[in-house]
Amino acid sequence: MEARNLADFPRPVHHRIPNFKGSYLACQNIKDLAVFARTQEVKVDPDKPLEGVRLLALQSKKTLLVPTPRLRTGLFNKITPPPGATKDVLRKCATSQGVKNYSTPVGLDSRVLVDLVVVGSVAVSEKGWRIGKGEGYADLEYSMMVSMGAVSQGTPVVTIVHDCQVVDIPETLLEDHDLTVDYILTPTRVITTGCERPKPTGIVWSKISCEMMGKMPVLRSLHCREEQAGKDVTLRDKRQSPPGARAALSTVRSPRELPSLESGSLQGDDVPSSTVYVGNLPRDARVSELKRALSARGAAPSRLTWQGPQRGAFLHYRDPAEAWQAISRLQGFCLGANTARVALARRQGASGPAGGRAGEPHPDP
Repeated sequence: MEARNLADFPRPVHHRIPNFKGSYLACQNIKDLAVFARTQEVKVDPDKPLEGVRLLALQSKKTLLVPTPRLRTGLFNKITPPPGATKDVLRKCATSQGVKNYSTPVGLDSRVLVDLVVVGSVAVSEKGWRIGKGEGYADLEYSMMVSMGAVSQGTPVVTIVHDCQVVDIPETLLEDHDLTVDYILTPTRVITTGCERPKPTGIVWSKISCEMMGKMPVLRSLHCREEQAGKDVTLRDKRQSPPGARAALSTVRSPRELPSLESGSLQGDDVPSSTVYVGNLPRDARVSELKRALSARGAAPSRLTWQGPQRGAFLHYRDPAEAWQAISRLQGFCLGANTARVALARRQGASGPAGGRAGEPHPDP
């Protein structure tokens, strides 16, 4: 697309859903789809080439939901234009900046029923097989919507691409969690794929890593809910542990040997942390009381480091997956009248504050 000068701002289009010349015209074709006409609630990805669809949804007074970038702060934002918004204001609301300025978060408990899903693509076949950037966000967003009951197998999926992006895709490239599309809109064509390949039926937890869990609080919440519902929520890291690894990891190490995460991102080259910090405990809390409460939640650690004067404790687990499982189980955890703060302990560097020792876990600030 770059070589043929088909790409449009922002350029270059490498490593992103590419915008292209004629994207606005391709978006207009959605008005010819009966599924758009009867849609009340539409989810449109935040990619630049889909801006025209977001504008049409707002102009048609449909409820517009846009996923949060990389799912870092939640799943959806509802775009809410100001009262009496003019066409120019609606056009601003449809841009990436407008999505930030005119949106309100939609929680997992919100009663969302999406009638139409619009996604960007890097390539798509006339059979409805789709390739994205390779990071899996569109597939994961759809799977999360399935898990929260927002979509079903019958919810139509539309993608908008340039004609040159419609190519043959070998079926061998597809996996069960890959999202397929029902309609392809280009500047010159409206393609009904008739795709019969099933769409994702929910989150495949065996594909989810501890690192992904660390970056997406909404994913941790869904993990907790599905675990409580009795589903298999074993993470990829845990499934792939070699024989004997669990026994080796169960050996308790001193706190300063434990690597960890800060705000969900890796520190240095260490493995993800298996230490969880629990803070905001009552001033009169006892360690025995905390241990009983953790056991009742199914989150008893291999070892506990009590930080009574700081009203907290470090919980040491056998591996990162077990630590994340504990965090999921401790969502909304209360001790006495206090709601505890639960997070992976961050690694404190050698020059850290308060004279902390190198590598020693500390609570996130």
